[in-house]
Amino acid sequence: MSREENQMNGRTVRLKDGGEMPALGQGTWRMGGHKGREEQEIGSIRLGISLGMTLLDTAEMYGEGAAERMLGKAIAPFERDELFLVSKVYPWNAGRANIFESCENSLRRLGTDYLDLYLLHWPGSVPLAETVDCMERLAAEGKILRWGVSNFDTDDMERLWAVPGGDKCAVDQVLYHLGSRGVEYGLLPWLRQHETAMMAYCPVAQGGALRRQLLGNKVLREAADAHGITVIQLLLAFILRQKGVAAIPKAGTPRHTRENAEAAEIRLSDAEWERIGAEFPAPTHKMPLDIQ
Repeated sequence: MSREENQMNGRTVRLKDGGEMPALGQGTWRMGGHKGREEQEIGSIRLGISLGMTLLDTAEMYGEGAAERMLGKAIAPFERDELFLVSKVYPWNAGRANIFESCENSLRRLGTDYLDLYLLHWPGSVPLAETVDCMERLAAEGKILRWGVSNFDTDDMERLWAVPGGDKCAVDQVLYHLGSRGVEYGLLPWLRQHETAMMAYCPVAQGGALRRQLLGNKVLREAADAHGITVIQLLLAFILRQKGVAAIPKAGTPRHTRENAEAAEIRLSDAEWERIGAEFPAPTHKMPLDIQ
């Protein structure tokens, strides 16, 4: 195994500013909006933190702030410098008129005075140069340590790099899992070349036919059974072995949280990964960026 893969499986991804981001974290999409589940969700987040999953991703969009409020309650007992907090701003709020208020609202809901990473949630109508300027101002004020983007494909990243300061983008968060490998053809190599990390959301796929296809696949089930793990854990292990990529699976129960944490320790042979790759091959041409 390469040094880079060892580092990834050691739960860190190196960032261009010299810092590090945990390779395995916790997502909060569709969390925080149901009072009846809040206690369990908070318990799951806290368990994940105790197991080393200190990368915590949320957004002002998730439940219109409900996920940030839930996460704020969950992290209250922990030392702030033990955590890597990520939130995202709506595209229409990513300009001078609204971004500073949006950031302050996210900080207030999270109960913190800074974010480790602030992302533009997807490309919008606000000029990228204006968003970059605002992000840099937030960084200068200490409200964020670094910034990035989400749902940006290669052409979006090239447009970002063309504006002053655009190359300071630290992370691109995109959908990426074994059943959706399109980013491997163009985007992931581009990000590696430009020393920009990738954060994979939906790393174990969402519900529907594709998820059922993955969970029921014979090759994946046989590989998982051979190692005494679940197919979900195998899907996470696939992402975690990719250089420069972090994963943010969601887990609403302590059992799933523990399973996710254990995925960082999974090791398969090259032959096993080759068989899995033959079943779910990497793309041989450019594919549209998947978004969920």
